Amino acid sequence: MAKLKTDWILFLTILTMTGFGIVMVYSASSAAAKPYYGVEPYFFVLHQIAFAALSFCVLMYFKRLDYRKMNSPAWAFSALGIVVALLVGVYIADPKTHRWFKIPGLGLFQPSEFAKPVLILFLAYFISRRTQSINHRKTLQQAALAVAMLAILVVVPDLGTAIVHLLTAVIVFWVAGLEWKQMRRVAAISALLLVVFVVERGYRLGRVIAYVDPDYSTIELLDTHHWVRSYVTSSTSVRDARYQPLQSKIAVGTGGIFGVGLMQSRQKLMFLPEAHTDFIFATVGEELGLWGCTAVLIGFVVILWRGARLFLLARDDFGKYLALGVTVSILLQALMNITVVLDMAPTKGFPLPMISYGGSSLLSTLASLGLLLSVSEHEG
Repeated sequence: MAKLKTDWILFLTILTMTGFGIVMVYSASSAAAKPYYGVEPYFFVLHQIAFAALSFCVLMYFKRLDYRKMNSPAWAFSALGIVVALLVGVYIADPKTHRWFKIPGLGLFQPSEFAKPVLILFLAYFISRRTQSINHRKTLQQAALAVAMLAILVVVPDLGTAIVHLLTAVIVFWVAGLEWKQMRRVAAISALLLVVFVVERGYRLGRVIAYVDPDYSTIELLDTHHWVRSYVTSSTSVRDARYQPLQSKIAVGTGGIFGVGLMQSRQKLMFLPEAHTDFIFATVGEELGLWGCTAVLIGFVVILWRGARLFLLARDDFGKYLALGVTVSILLQALMNITVVLDMAPTKGFPLPMISYGGSSLLSTLASLGLLLSVSEHEG
């Protein structure tokens, strides 16, 4: 098999999407920065540019590093241990939301984002050594312990990120040969835990109810004492959970085919919350229309194409599952973000990889893509 070299299609796609994200962050945040956040119009875009520069350096480091050197316990378990320590530490450092470290000069640092590349690295290392015994009880118990440890530490502050972790692990194990009976068990346990964690936080339950039964008409046929409505109302400060997805749909619908023009969005002017972060795809739809949204989707399709290609062409199992894990993780997050923005799923905060504002998300995403490029750079 011929040696694979730098995947320039993938590399240029990453640079283009990151650059496009910087433009859209400025467009979505500049008008509301002063009145809503009390900062200058350039605050968010300058922060994003700074993290883009740092993230590109990290991407280049992993791109040039032979990925086979990471196929060792030192990399897999050290990285896992560091992230676990950070996730535990953030519970103390941020007692209210358990999400952020505040770093002077850099802003907020979210450890749960870095669990993504670490989990991918661990899965690739673990599965590459257990491909012949993937369905053995000992193998599944060890894998479940590591994945559950990360998921539990992440799920309290950020259910969405925990879902991405869990689904990534399940898909990678399924491709590696996990039997259907094991898949059904995992699905049943995961569904049960998902229900528990949704019900445990009233605002999470409120978002689900707002999507499936916004006026409580069906629920209150059974809940005649209105306990569910009272629980949700007492647990959240947001009285109208349908407001954000409604404004998002208005933004996308207003854009039509060609959009209203870059910087011309009206929904970002205090109507659409998180217009530069989790709901930036709605701003893209309003300002650049269908063609802009399609361009973003094409970018993710290219990542899917090149990642699947590397999975098929890589000679060793570690490279295969490293490429698969990165591709699945990024595509899952993009899919979840877009379905929420288009009101095809209950509201949940998912940054759109490389497009949404957020230094931790961008750094984590480009680090992961650096691993993917490393498989292309050094395979042969």
